[in-house]
Amino acid sequence: MRISELARRAGISARMLRHYDALGLVKPSGRTMAGYREYAEADVWRLFQVESLRTLGLGLAEVGRALGQQAPRPDTLIDELISRSQLRLAAEQELLARLGAVRAALPADWPKVLEIVQLLNKLDSADAPVRQRAALDVAISGAPVAARVAQALLQEQDPNVAGALRWALGRAEGASIGVLAAALRLPDAEVRERAVVALAYVGSAEAFDLLRGAFADSSAAIRYRAARVLGAQGAQDAIPLLVEQIAIGDHDVEAADTLAELAEDPAVARRIVSRFEAAMAGSHNQARVRISQALAEIPGAAATALLARLATDREPAVARSAAYVIGVRSGMADESLR
Repeated sequence: MRISELARRAGISARMLRHYDALGLVKPSGRTMAGYREYAEADVWRLFQVESLRTLGLGLAEVGRALGQQAPRPDTLIDELISRSQLRLAAEQELLARLGAVRAALPADWPKVLEIVQLLNKLDSADAPVRQRAALDVAISGAPVAARVAQALLQEQDPNVAGALRWALGRAEGASIGVLAAALRLPDAEVRERAVVALAYVGSAEAFDLLRGAFADSSAAIRYRAARVLGAQGAQDAIPLLVEQIAIGDHDVEAADTLAELAEDPAVARRIVSRFEAAMAGSHNQARVRISQALAEIPGAAATALLARLATDREPAVARSAAYVIGVRSGMADESLR
């Protein structure tokens, strides 16, 4: 088979076949009397192998090593190719997000495009103060780049910049809910937790629905974070998870503060006390101590009655804690009468 026929059948150029020959990847088995390359069936099979490996993203040198059995193990090389593809995909996604942000701004002229691009570039700066300033600028720019702010927030490591981005997220034009909803489905628990915190600043009904969905997250930290965020917004369905946090000692102070705000409604206060009673069943001593402490901020007769029970607890530390809280509550009641 002559080079022109092989090129036609394989769908590649004769020039590429000559390049493969020069590299030793696909060498013709023979030559005609006139000196033209002549390919046998084995050469065609070799070409098929080269092209197959190239579709996986291997460079020509890597293809040569693989076919010569000098490359790393296939699984190792494929893992490396996957990593390369993920990096390329991430770069393309970043470009797509940037183009989408510019397009969403509906720029009327090129100076407006440049203004938005400069703003986005600052959000991606390696300098944390620059990113922080950009977040503040976004909030007052009027550019509909909320989705881009959400993406930056999900990646931000600096707490000061993250705070500025959250502030900007609540004020930036545009919709960020799609970005945050997608983040809640990612395998990285740290990113999911950032999304939960960000949703509080969005403040829409759709954001609160997503937070309720996070109550079922596989990570306890995310479930508890969602409960604190939503509980602070007055959501009573966060009560079970808030009580659970106090019982196990995970951000129990923040959870107790959130419950205290919810307990301003007497009916809700009774519901909270009922959940505490349920949590006490079979609980360890420290859990009951924390429950005693949390009851200090829960008004009403039900909380007083539960504290009286805890004051007679068989564990001295629990009894002392409950008695102290009873004293504090009595002092607060006396103060309110003056």
